[in-house]
Amino acid sequence: MTFTRYAIYFAPPADAEWARFGASWLGWDAETGETVAHPELAGLNVAQITATPHKYGLHGTIKPPFRLTEGQTVEALHQASADLATSMAPVWLDGLELARLGRFLALRPMGDTSELGELAAQAVRGLDGFRAPAPPSELDRRRATGLNPAQEANLLQWGYPYVMNEFRFHITLTGKLPKPELPGVQDALEQVLTPMLPKPFVISDLALVGERSDGRFQMIHRYALSR
Repeated sequence: MTFTRYAIYFAPPADAEWARFGASWLGWDAETGETVAHPELAGLNVAQITATPHKYGLHGTIKPPFRLTEGQTVEALHQASADLATSMAPVWLDGLELARLGRFLALRPMGDTSELGELAAQAVRGLDGFRAPAPPSELDRRRATGLNPAQEANLLQWGYPYVMNEFRFHITLTGKLPKPELPGVQDALEQVLTPMLPKPFVISDLALVGERSDGRFQMIHRYALSR
């Protein structure tokens, strides 16, 4: 299969209960590349609530999506990703919790996230030679959201604002929701999803994913963190 962009994600263990629920919640299983039926949950319109994150599948971004630069190959990216993983150790965190980020809901890590931030920074730096420069239209779109000086510097150097010191790991569960709807969606997820969430939360591998022609992201390969 040919992909238009690539990314390095944290992808939950496929056999974990919370991962299976998350794939159903979003309606897309990036691990298998298959559509999944949404759950019936408290009368919520889950398809509408998850329309924005649906195509990405359940994930936490480590190196944001990028186009492959001229002269590089998928095979070389695969090997570099494998080599990078052997230089990094698993990251242990206290757990995951449901949180509001502005007007959308996401899972956030609990406890000290400094090691996770360093892991993400290593991935961004280590694989940057594979990234084609972002086109001006993409840079303009990023700037339209309003960037601080550090985010602007990241955009110019790394092609994405929210990396390095601006990195905040999260696993997106919804699009931007109307304020009156937030409490109901959050309460429903608290009841169903929160009891499934891992404590501790361990990142033991990273995933190379690709964006398909239909815009959905699909797993290509997992790499164990084995330092």
